[in-house]
Amino acid sequence: MTAASVPSAALETRISAAAARLGPFAGRIRHLSAVGSTNDALAELADRGAPHGTVVVADVQSAGRGRHGRHWFSPPGTGLYLSILLRAAPPPVLTLAVGVAVAEALRTTAGLQVMLEWPNDVVAVAGRRARKVAGILTEVATERDGATRIVVGIGINLRDAAWPPELAGRAGSVEGLTGRPVDDGALLLEVLAAVAGRCAELEAGAQAAVLSRWTALAPASRGASVEWSVGSVRYRGISAGIDGDGALMVRIGSRLERLTGGEVRHIRQA
Repeated sequence: MTAASVPSAALETRISAAAARLGPFAGRIRHLSAVGSTNDALAELADRGAPHGTVVVADVQSAGRGRHGRHWFSPPGTGLYLSILLRAAPPPVLTLAVGVAVAEALRTTAGLQVMLEWPNDVVAVAGRRARKVAGILTEVATERDGATRIVVGIGINLRDAAWPPELAGRAGSVEGLTGRPVDDGALLLEVLAAVAGRCAELEAGAQAAVLSRWTALAPASRGASVEWSVGSVRYRGISAGIDGDGALMVRIGSRLERLTGGEVRHIRQA
């Protein structure tokens, strides 16, 4: 990774003004011009003792990651790429809580009425198509002293790009969907403030409130056709909400399945 630097003077001023809302992230934001992956860059800093709340923001990723080892398309000038470090035991609904935070930040800052799809997709519907505008990757590791650390990566498509073939028709951007420019710095701070707030709720034991908000932002979590695979076998069912640990419940006939991971695809009518 390139050498870390502090944010610009203008952004530093905005960070200072928002410090009360940023919680553990205030004063711990590092900017990198280019990285392989913000998650990997932050993991390196964590190995060197970076404290809880450290944030890495990069202009471009050459090896950004999504779930299941997928590449996260991260060209310069088109996205917001960041990772946050949490030194705590991971609550089972952390990824859902961060999804809520990102969705709320996009609604507040950009006016984009995004929705959530289990477990980590932030989407906006354009016509009959759902366009993915953001994703979350949570990676948990045990350190040498036995302590747990969590690195949460967030990627947001801010502007349209020359999407690779596998993303064409599925990816979307904030500016492309709203037709309005987005303030990168304002969105960054709103995302961090929202994540700080949702993490504080989890620490206070308000997991049910976080799950309730996630459900409100995720209409497809109930009554939608979904597909998923177990090994080489593919299944289809109807989503039936989430349980208290954030698992997706799916009904197949009279049977109720509990999904805790894997790839889930939402089926939409053409």
